[in-house]
Amino acid sequence: MNKTFDYIVVGGGSSGCVVAGRLSEDTSVSVCVLEAGGNGRDAVVTIPTGAVAMLPTTLNNWAFETMPQPGLNGRKGYQPRGRTLGGSSAINAMVYIRGHRRDYDTWAGLGNLGWSYDEVLPYFRLSEHNEHIDNEWHGRDGPLWVSDLRTGNPFHARYLEAARQAGFPLTDDFNGAEQEGVGIYQVNQKHGERCSAARAYLLPHIGRRDNLSVETHAQVRRILFDGTRAVGVEVLIGGSLHTFLARREVVLAAGALQTPQILMLSGVGPAAELARFGIQPVTHLPGVGKNLQDHPDFIFGYRTRSLDTMGLSIRGGLRMLREIRRFRRERRGALTSNFAEGGAFLKTRAELLAPDIQLHFVVALVDDHGRKMHLGHGLSCHVCLLRPRSRGTVTLQSSRPVDAPLIDPAFFQDTQDLDDMVAGFKMTRRLMQAPALADWITQDLFTANVSSDDEIREILRQRTDTVYHPVGTCKMGVDEDAVVDPQLRVRGLHGLRIVDASIMPTLIGGNTNAPTIMIAEKAVDLIRGRSRVQPGIRAGDIPSEPSFPV
Repeated sequence: MNKTFDYIVVGGGSSGCVVAGRLSEDTSVSVCVLEAGGNGRDAVVTIPTGAVAMLPTTLNNWAFETMPQPGLNGRKGYQPRGRTLGGSSAINAMVYIRGHRRDYDTWAGLGNLGWSYDEVLPYFRLSEHNEHIDNEWHGRDGPLWVSDLRTGNPFHARYLEAARQAGFPLTDDFNGAEQEGVGIYQVNQKHGERCSAARAYLLPHIGRRDNLSVETHAQVRRILFDGTRAVGVEVLIGGSLHTFLARREVVLAAGALQTPQILMLSGVGPAAELARFGIQPVTHLPGVGKNLQDHPDFIFGYRTRSLDTMGLSIRGGLRMLREIRRFRRERRGALTSNFAEGGAFLKTRAELLAPDIQLHFVVALVDDHGRKMHLGHGLSCHVCLLRPRSRGTVTLQSSRPVDAPLIDPAFFQDTQDLDDMVAGFKMTRRLMQAPALADWITQDLFTANVSSDDEIREILRQRTDTVYHPVGTCKMGVDEDAVVDPQLRVRGLHGLRIVDASIMPTLIGGNTNAPTIMIAEKAVDLIRGRSRVQPGIRAGDIPSEPSFPV
């Protein structure tokens, strides 16, 4: 086993696959990926409906829990994270969303030069292979496929008609000139199959590029330092400890929950946190594990008799047998569903500069992340708050790498978040009560008797949880709490970068997988010291406006 490489990438998730795939295009450098999970080729990964594997099981999933949340009546939340090549892109709902241009202009406004919307848009385009849209906001030649859904579900039309009836604007592209509106999501699929980051960037090159090594079932325990320089990693493979050395850089890409954990286990983080567990400090970085942000999310659930929805019934089972045959023949139909087929970005107040809530319209009944099952068929609609004010933490449970980190998203710690969710609740219910959808609903399972604002607040505390978008725990910036600089280099250290969602200084207004892949595409140029982006490629003639207050 060769154990010395130019670059070691810790984590084969969304960002790690991009970094390894792109860096290994240069045959003069060697790259090693270390992934704690499997190879990402499972049928439950490839078939889109296999996304349910993220919910009730540990299959390809770390399946973390949060600390008890005071804002959620003391409940523990659920934090699924991908544990396989492709990471969370191998178990998520495949929704392709970039966020709002103001999100990135806010990053630049915080001192992160090079991270404005006009400067990151080319990297979104560089990654993207859009099957349908061809314009200045989208790419057609990248490895990451972005496609229209192939389910043909009649609830698409019903959902859009309900939006018209409720007076909401419609859109056919959440990632174009204007994000606001109700529409049907584009998804990371290629010919009806999931296009994870691994399938896009890594799997095609394993065994074909001599300079690319991929080790699965390899859990990194800590980063190794010579003084303040990262020189390698200690990794557990098959029950044995190994040392892998990096000539140039270690790239930490373990995600917003485990990247800060690995840093602290390696002696990088708040001095007091390290001292609690007797960890020898390499450098004091107080921001490691701080600034955790996540989208609080509430789900409306309804019964329906329609077999156009997923469910547990004899008739539904017979239909699914036909759908299996259709998927085999055409790669179309129900098995291509990402479940969250419809979406929306809406403003709860007209004066807002950008949408502040997002909806995911699901053609199935979802209760407690799918861990509570119901007989029959149903519909659901998520509503999440896009830019919560609450800030949480990731800390160590122990000095043992096998122990999960302590995760505290601090949902509703800032009471304004709860008030904003009340407004989002009302807008979502207005949509679901429009005749085009209400005519198909036979029972409102969770909110039928909820009417006053106080009752809404209570049901929100009872049933809100994550929509799976943790970020920010190793934030990029120039202030004293920043963990990485705008080049993604860990402050005070050498030969170590962080390339994943943990570097986001503020939470993106939307799903976070596409932005994480963009970050990795840009990081490749930062590592190489040269740009693949042609000068002058910008976002058209969109007027520049002030960023979000921070």
